[in-house]
Amino acid sequence: MNVEIITREELIEFRNLLLNDLKEIINSKPQQSKQWLKSNEVRKLLNISPGTLQNLRINGTLSYTKIGGIMYYNHADIDKLLNGNKVNTLPNLFK
Repeated sequence: MNVEIITREELIEFRNLLLNDLKEIINSKPQQSKQWLKSNEVRKLLNISPGTLQNLRINGTLSYTKIGGIMYYNHADIDKLLNGNKVNTLPNLFK
């Protein structure tokens, strides 16, 4: 059996390296999603057809901005739509 002795200085150095790594992880900002999405990005995000997206626009469910023939959707509006239609389930009483 091979025994290796670790000195106090090595432990302190390891601790400092570990603390620095943890600080980097904590302080790193999560990637921010795009604020404005095009129609194809919204369809992929929601897994819906072009017709369904058109219906959401027509009936006013999802607001959009049209610039030069391209429709843009605010990511915050999509989040509101998803959260507004969230269905809270009851706990299963008959397990």
